[in-house]
Amino acid sequence: MNLNENIRKLRTAMGINQVEFAKRMGVTKQCVSNWENDNILPSVEMLVKIAEFFAVSTDSLLGLSDRRTIIVEGLSDEELAHVRGLVKAITSLKKERN
Repeated sequence: MNLNENIRKLRTAMGINQVEFAKRMGVTKQCVSNWENDNILPSVEMLVKIAEFFAVSTDSLLGLSDRRTIIVEGLSDEELAHVRGLVKAITSLKKERN
């Protein structure tokens, strides 16, 4: 997947529209639309900001890595345990469906 597709996919997965995402990034809705339509690329600084917002690596955002990661820096051990539990539960549900 390309950067533009990844931005759109991550944004819609969070349930936010282009206007809301633009506000959070400090840009216009037109800028977000241009990124998602592959008309322009975000600056390196903005790319990092977008990756941090979605808690993904820049490699993942750029489509350079198939490995999906989330950034969990700053979470307490208890919060990390909750994240692990959610991932485990979702993985188990997927296995049951297949």
